[in-house]
Amino acid sequence: MAENKLVDVTLDTRSIGRATPDIEHERDIAIYDLLEENEFAPAKASGGPYKLQLSIAENRLVFDISDVENGPAGTFILSLSPLRKVIKDYFLICESYFSAIRTSAPSQIEAIDMGRRGLHDEGTHILLERLEGKVETNFDTARRLFTLVCVLHWRG
Repeated sequence: MAENKLVDVTLDTRSIGRATPDIEHERDIAIYDLLEENEFAPAKASGGPYKLQLSIAENRLVFDISDVENGPAGTFILSLSPLRKVIKDYFLICESYFSAIRTSAPSQIEAIDMGRRGLHDEGTHILLERLEGKVETNFDTARRLFTLVCVLHWRG
């Protein structure tokens, strides 16, 4: 299973809008966490480890996967439509959360954070469904990928 993992993740710089320090921090943490521990096995690839470049093209999420030994391991494109509402709601609640951690009581921060985590989990489940048959992965890996999808989707 050690070869069924990501060892490099990049985000297409043309897909990323200008980001706040909070969003940049979230992206850096998600990439770091993803590389530290993940399960990623493309359905039609012969074996990893893998490199992944994520991008947005024509309102679609593009997964460009390479095998570190043999080059290209596949590309697939997912519609963002099933994720659009949850991403929008996630960003709204993230704004509230980042504002609250500067000024609100701990109980208010905790309530907002629970909502934020719930939306993140919802987006993760949708992403797992969309990846079915394309990439075998676990919930934690999909959760970190969802964070990166949000970063790519955000246009500033």
